[in-house]
Amino acid sequence: MAVYLKNGLFDPFKEVQQHQQQLEANIGKGQYGASAVFIGSMRDFNEARNVSSMTLEYYPGMTESALEVICQEAKEKWPVLDTLVVHRVGDIQPNDSIVLVAVWSAHRGAAYDANRYIMEALKSRAPFWKKETTASGGHWVEKNTPA
Repeated sequence: MAVYLKNGLFDPFKEVQQHQQQLEANIGKGQYGASAVFIGSMRDFNEARNVSSMTLEYYPGMTESALEVICQEAKEKWPVLDTLVVHRVGDIQPNDSIVLVAVWSAHRGAAYDANRYIMEALKSRAPFWKKETTASGGHWVEKNTPA
């Protein structure tokens, strides 16, 4: 299980590849039959407004701990071999990758279900605060958009 918060651009595909190589070195090849990967990126709109940028704030230590708890919950609910969560913080531009959730399991059903669980729990429980910049200025986002 790995959780990383990054203040700056990241390549989600490179992150998955590196983590998968580490996983194979630790457990051996052939142990997983499925990996489910979700990549979320910044849209240039939200709630019918054009968004030119946003800033994500968090509490160091607290946010990572919350994400680790969520990943551990997924491992307790499904037969998951490993998880990876990478989340951006700081200033973000449209099309930038914001979040990566990757799950490895022996079977696709567990990988899909655990991945969705982690992503939905992250959106509703992880302590992040989002400030969007629009033509009318900056404003804090009070709720997440529906799945």
